[in-house]
Amino acid sequence: MSNNQFLTPAKAARGLGSAKSGTGHHIRQRVSAIALIFLVPWFLYSVIQAVQAGETGAAEWVSQPVPAILLILTAGATIYHMRLGMQVVIEDYIGKSSTRAALLILNSFACIALFAVTALSVLKLWIGAGA
Repeated sequence: MSNNQFLTPAKAARGLGSAKSGTGHHIRQRVSAIALIFLVPWFLYSVIQAVQAGETGAAEWVSQPVPAILLILTAGATIYHMRLGMQVVIEDYIGKSSTRAALLILNSFACIALFAVTALSVLKLWIGAGA
């Protein structure tokens, strides 16, 4: 016989309820998804045009302010959306709390590093092209 048979429904659910952060997380994920609805088609069209222009044409394209800013925004929204999604996967499927905490920290640091590298690469092309 299991000990769970003698627990009231409230006792069985205690500690397993809402962490009070789901709504905010849901809204952030939806806002980043809405931003990506507009940024990804622009990004795909622009990258195709830049590739067709060759290496020099692509470098000239990134050296313009609007494409550079939109590239950084696209990278930021994409990486942030990815971080939120990976957070949900880690929280839902990693049972051991210490492993879960380590993976959540790693997820955040990896996303920060990825964004930093991406943003600095775009900024180098944008600022370096004018020098």
